[in-house]
Amino acid sequence: MILSDGTLETMIANKELVVEPLQKESIQPASIDCHLGNNFLIVEDRKMNTIELDQEIIYREIEADEIVIPAQSFLLATTQEYIELPDNLTSFVEGRSSIGRIGLFIQNAGWVDPGFKGQITLELYNANSLPIRLKAGRRICQLVFCKMDEKAKKPYAGKYQGQRNTTGSRVFNDSEVGLNK
Repeated sequence: MILSDGTLETMIANKELVVEPLQKESIQPASIDCHLGNNFLIVEDRKMNTIELDQEIIYREIEADEIVIPAQSFLLATTQEYIELPDNLTSFVEGRSSIGRIGLFIQNAGWVDPGFKGQITLELYNANSLPIRLKAGRRICQLVFCKMDEKAKKPYAGKYQGQRNTTGSRVFNDSEVGLNK
């Protein structure tokens, strides 16, 4: 069941759901808008020949109030908001329609597990033929919350728990790394 604005407001007031900072106008009929942070990561393609799933990826970190994403380019960003989900709630990260209409694809593997705590790292891809300039503080995506039929037996406790700022891929920490060597 997707949660309504009234349910979200009640859960936030009761501290069952944490979204901080929260602007009142961010609560939409069936979602909460999130804003672009000022921390970004770009893959350091000049320091690697390929991206390997079993090796740490090298990123260049940028702290800025605005960033330009060149055409057909990718970078990681973060939301300003820090969230804490209870063990019976999950969330989908969705790009805003107005942002998608300019050719900016926003992803976060699309999913936030129950029990997650941290800022949301966003994967941004400019599918346009022109660069796109983004400014920190602008609404960039929305979280759609779904109540589960019961609490998760194993709430999220993974490698991104508690992340602050933009967090690069930690795929090299996956349990199957090294099994095929």
